[in-house]
Amino acid sequence: MDLNHMDPNYVVLNGAGPDGAGPEEANEQDLSDQAFDGPVVQRGIGIIAPFDLALERELWRWTPLDVSLHLARTPFEAVPVSLEMAELVSEHRHVQAATRDVLGVDPEVVAYLCTSGSFIHGLAHEARLRQSILQAGAPEAVTTSGALAEAVGALDLRRVSVITPYDADLTDRLVSFLGELGVTVPRRHYLGLGGGIWRVNYRTVAELILAADSPEAQAVFVSCTNLPTYDIIEPLERRLGKPVLTANQLTIWACLGRMGLPMVGPGRRLAGVFREGPP
Repeated sequence: MDLNHMDPNYVVLNGAGPDGAGPEEANEQDLSDQAFDGPVVQRGIGIIAPFDLALERELWRWTPLDVSLHLARTPFEAVPVSLEMAELVSEHRHVQAATRDVLGVDPEVVAYLCTSGSFIHGLAHEARLRQSILQAGAPEAVTTSGALAEAVGALDLRRVSVITPYDADLTDRLVSFLGELGVTVPRRHYLGLGGGIWRVNYRTVAELILAADSPEAQAVFVSCTNLPTYDIIEPLERRLGKPVLTANQLTIWACLGRMGLPMVGPGRRLAGVFREGPP
């Protein structure tokens, strides 16, 4: 038998090869008693991630079962987490190349999943990033800091405390970004890490959030998509009585909203911020 022109419906059963004994054709099998439903039809989100992202598993926890995440990374740079790194991972040529890398699987929206890379030069820079993604061919574009801006506006927040894993200079850029939104920062706390952010444990993040909270703060924002937060959001929101906004939740929920899908996961104080239901 010519294997290069083999019938695609031909199957090999019980170890019998094309020239072996007892070949059977797939269309001769009775499958009426089998429930071969699925797989679930998938809808896609394209993710443009910095080269050092290590929390893919957390991202998936924010998505419903019928949504797949298709990830592309910016090129590796031998620099620590810093202003320089934020500049490098937000270069428009890298963002557009990564966008094109995920377009082959037809995502409904493409998200730039990096807080510092999208806030480093303010609102105008964030808007240019989204425009770059659209110009590269994406049907919809989201950035982490853009999603933060949406939440701030929808919740009418004017005073937000922040915590970051960054150094002081990069944290100051976040404060400036929020200032452009008309938001003051009662307290800021930062870890000053140059790398390995995904290794920070929940207790450290929770203690930092509690330390950053103040009576005048209407919410606390946890910056960086590489900082683990998923399982601490709900208990801390109960304890503080206010929203705890986190980078990955904001980004994925902004995408789900654009897709007309329900939000998944903790942090229900954000419910209603991003549109849900049919688009």
